[in-house]
Amino acid sequence: MHLNREEGNSKGSLSISVFLVSLGLTVCAVWLVALCGVCTWCQRKLGKRNKPGVEAASTPDSVQIRGRGENKAIKSLGKPGSQTPDEAGRLGNSSVTDLTNSVTTSDIHMLSPGSEEDTEGPVVEKLGRIQFSVGYSFQDSTLTVKILTGQELPAKDFSGTSDPFVKLYLLPDKKHKLETKVKRKNLNPRWNETFLFEGFPYEKVIQRTLYMQVLDYDRFSRNDPIGEVSIPLNKVDLGNQQTYWKELKPCSDGSGSRGDLLVSLCYNPQANTITVTIIKARNLKAMDIGGTSDPYVKLWLMHKDKRVEKKKTVTMKCCLNPVFNESFPFDVPAHVLRETTIIITVMDKDKLSRNDVIGKIYLSWKSGPAEVKHWKDMMGKPRNAVQQWHALKA
Repeated sequence: MHLNREEGNSKGSLSISVFLVSLGLTVCAVWLVALCGVCTWCQRKLGKRNKPGVEAASTPDSVQIRGRGENKAIKSLGKPGSQTPDEAGRLGNSSVTDLTNSVTTSDIHMLSPGSEEDTEGPVVEKLGRIQFSVGYSFQDSTLTVKILTGQELPAKDFSGTSDPFVKLYLLPDKKHKLETKVKRKNLNPRWNETFLFEGFPYEKVIQRTLYMQVLDYDRFSRNDPIGEVSIPLNKVDLGNQQTYWKELKPCSDGSGSRGDLLVSLCYNPQANTITVTIIKARNLKAMDIGGTSDPYVKLWLMHKDKRVEKKKTVTMKCCLNPVFNESFPFDVPAHVLRETTIIITVMDKDKLSRNDVIGKIYLSWKSGPAEVKHWKDMMGKPRNAVQQWHALKA
């Protein structure tokens, strides 16, 4: 009996010890789980992302780390069999999100296909402004015009910049023009050039209009008009050399009225493709003698300054409002999106002579404001077709 009692006591103490050990292990496990909830390493391994607000508040060092992670994700996507399709999709989405954030996420405006903004017309593009001064010397009968600076000019080249210069006329005389120097690859040029119109009596000067046209210089083709400013000199106090800022307006000589093109973009990060759909055009410029055109659309995929791939639509005969509805997929890996430009050119086909260019569009993340907006919308809504009207440019 005494031995049985001792056996019972030892078993009871052993049960209490086991209970206390189990309780201690449970408390430790709960504490470890609480600590692991703070750890971002586990979150990344599980495919979770920080909220955009938290990421935007990160330090510059954290941004660089994010960029390295993006490259690592792109490299691993390129290895066959290294991930499952679901993992590859998550990595593709991460790299697209990072690229979109780097192109100022706060500016992204989601554009849903078929919305009123899609169908009403092209995005109104800001053409920038110029600063100049005008004054008249009664003693010398000389009108002095100083072209000072330009600001926020649109990019006309597919490299994302322009080579601007200014032409000056005293309308209605267009024979005698003056020009500034060309400022290479500059969207905020400083000319600081003075032009003298000598021997002009004041009575004639106030009957003239000072006309300034800003153009993008092109060595191998026609210069592209950027915008214009017209100042009737009878509305200016010419007695004092005064400085003005004026917003550029679309050129009234017909160079800006080339028609509009409705384009849809769809980026698939998992397949590394951009699908461009040429939907339709409207009010195209007539290039033939009969007051019509035979339009078709040519597409070039550019990587940096190199042509990678070319595609084109069918030709629509005698039509200024053609409907194409043709789609063209382009292979564009995530790591080259920053250096990618899609050039869309609407052409007029001629049988007996060289085909004429009606107008162009440069789509990339560093083109003009309307083009950049469309590119950001595409990046912000992967796997969704985002359509937008674009005004054709010379």
